[in-house]
Amino acid sequence: MTTLEEQPTLSRREDRSLPARLALSVAATDSGVQMRTDEFDGWLKERADAYSFEVSQVPFQQLKGWFFNTDTGNLVHQSGKFFSVEGLRVRSKDDQFPVWHQPIMNQPEVGILGILVKEFDGVLHCLMQAKMEPGNPGLLQLSPTVQATKSNYSQVHKGSPVRYLDYFAGKPGTRVIVDVLQSECGAWFYRKRNRNMFVEYEGDIEVDDDFCWLTIGQVNELVKRDNVVNMPARSVLSCLPQPQQDHTAQPDEFHASLAASRDPDKGALHTNSEVLSWFTVERSTYDLDISRVPLYDVPNWHRTDKEIAREDGRFFRVIGVDVQAGSREVTGWSQPLFQPHGVGIAAFVVRRFAGVLHVLVQARMEGGFIDVIELGPTVQCVPWNYQHVKAPLFLDTVLQADKSTIRYEAVHAEEGGRFYEAETRYLVVEVDGEVAAEPPPGYAWLTVGQMTDLLRHGQYVNSQARTLIACVNAIG
Repeated sequence: MTTLEEQPTLSRREDRSLPARLALSVAATDSGVQMRTDEFDGWLKERADAYSFEVSQVPFQQLKGWFFNTDTGNLVHQSGKFFSVEGLRVRSKDDQFPVWHQPIMNQPEVGILGILVKEFDGVLHCLMQAKMEPGNPGLLQLSPTVQATKSNYSQVHKGSPVRYLDYFAGKPGTRVIVDVLQSECGAWFYRKRNRNMFVEYEGDIEVDDDFCWLTIGQVNELVKRDNVVNMPARSVLSCLPQPQQDHTAQPDEFHASLAASRDPDKGALHTNSEVLSWFTVERSTYDLDISRVPLYDVPNWHRTDKEIAREDGRFFRVIGVDVQAGSREVTGWSQPLFQPHGVGIAAFVVRRFAGVLHVLVQARMEGGFIDVIELGPTVQCVPWNYQHVKAPLFLDTVLQADKSTIRYEAVHAEEGGRFYEAETRYLVVEVDGEVAAEPPPGYAWLTVGQMTDLLRHGQYVNSQARTLIACVNAIG
């Protein structure tokens, strides 16, 4: 006898309760049931004092497990895992820099950047980690629950397992809120991507001493401070869906325009289809030839026993470090790091149109991007590198901005696991008529909501612009 096939149960395509739940956590700038915000500094210092941390620059020959390949000159690990330092050649249509060569990190594996969330007293809290990275200024910063490359979580280093990894690997009872592949710094990584994840769990979770529960609002408060929240955490935070908007309690016109910028019903200069079409044209028409080359074949760079650097001292250098860190899965290791010359600038120029805040983004080319172009900040550079050449557009607008027009300003470190004291000054600067509604080619005005929509998909928004979205969300 034939039986009818049992029909599967259908679910809603979108969780309609999520925006309100996120809004409640965003509004909670303190926690009544977990760590209070005024307790955070003491907790972070306690975690720093609990272990011995030491980072020392050493000659390349003292890097344990690393060597220069005799055929290519590439700096590689004996396991064949982790990453390598290779050469890159880029030919572009840029009149100022039509061809350039540089070292680049090649790490052909997808890492996991994941924040575990759970409700306490009806409010979502994020499980955050005090994580030591050798390149971090101050070493210890607030990071996601899990921040690990595949080499790390598959224990190539033969150290202890990555804590809480199972929650991001399909553990029963978990619910995925966000899971999207995003690029890392395309100027220094070759096609590097990470899964940016938010996962909710309702059951009991044992909390290690190096972890704490914070609301999204508490984390946003910490994003306003220099060098507290690390780059992976900022990246994951930027990928959160838009919380439910409250238009009734905005403190001033700027915050009202920011709330309107997140509201799809308030309109924008360009429709979503127009934005995607503009961006597709930018990607499809950009003429670029990118080739990996042996590190030996990178001209105008030299290698000593302690560094790989440009002969003119610009941009960055490659150094070696020896690390001791009692809180990590492996308590001691060696590795190369990239060290930039100078503090960077990453800025959104923002402007109100009909009461709706828009951010000025650029279709930015970086040699390490898979798709050549991603949306970047209005300005993204290290000004020191442009002392004797033409400066990027809008750099003067940002550097000469009156303090009253700066809506956000903080210094944040880039990824401390690969970059040594790589700091960037992040700014949100409001302008009026001095930047036209019709921007130069390669730039476009988008609302915050449109940027958030794009962040649901991978490799549209670069890492610096993602940090700036996290900063904008921290404003209020």
